[in-house]
Amino acid sequence: MNRLKKISTLAILLTASVFYGQREKQDWDKIKALKVAFITEQLSLTSEEAQSFWPLYNEYESNRYALRRKEHDQIRDKIKDASNLSEKAASDLLDQYLSFEEEEEELDKIFLKKAAKIISAKKSLMLIRSEEDFKKQLIRRFHQKKGDGRGR
Repeated sequence: MNRLKKISTLAILLTASVFYGQREKQDWDKIKALKVAFITEQLSLTSEEAQSFWPLYNEYESNRYALRRKEHDQIRDKIKDASNLSEKAASDLLDQYLSFEEEEEELDKIFLKKAAKIISAKKSLMLIRSEEDFKKQLIRRFHQKKGDGRGR
């Protein structure tokens, strides 16, 4: 009987974690779809522009995500414990952090140059603004859902 309880509890926990993981993925998919619609509208992309732009943008986002994951895995946890690092270790970690920042900046430069060839320099600048506007809108909606009044 005790073994049956453990198995049942384990099954419930696994089901809940799978459901939570799927829910989280659905939320990210929904946010991504909203972002695509928002940017497409803000930039007034033609169908030809959109057809060329979105694969480039998706590749850029994927590369940026991978870089941030790598940075998080290699640096962020160590930064949390910076007060316990030796000066040498801290200096090395700072150099590594700056290297990631430079790599991300280079990724941004390459993407924006390619994007400007597809959608124009003006729309590329509008893209930068649109991404910021989307983030602000997303944060505002989050705060409104939480009911803390900041989103108003």
